[in-house]
Amino acid sequence: MPNQLETPNKDCLSVPARGAILRLRVRNHFGVMTHVCSLFSRRAFNLDAIICLPIGDSMESAVLLMVNENQRLDQLIRQLAKLEDVLEVNRAPEFRSAFESMAQCFTQS
Repeated sequence: MPNQLETPNKDCLSVPARGAILRLRVRNHFGVMTHVCSLFSRRAFNLDAIICLPIGDSMESAVLLMVNENQRLDQLIRQLAKLEDVLEVNRAPEFRSAFESMAQCFTQS
């Protein structure tokens, strides 16, 4: 019988209740994710989660990013929009469930 004071399973993933979800529409070619991730790295801004899938005829991709909500986020969004291969950037809290679904996939045995 498990001890009720046990710590939760360390292998379980969780989606932070707080934080921002960004949706990017980008050109789908080599190096785009490197450019996006490099911007976050240069600004010392952590990406908590990333989901990326091609859309339409695969010339473009949709990228969902889970990031910490803080006072620098608006500036980072403006900088993302300036990247050549980023076609659109929006806050998209309605996509939090996509990260919750992915967390469940990773924790299923």
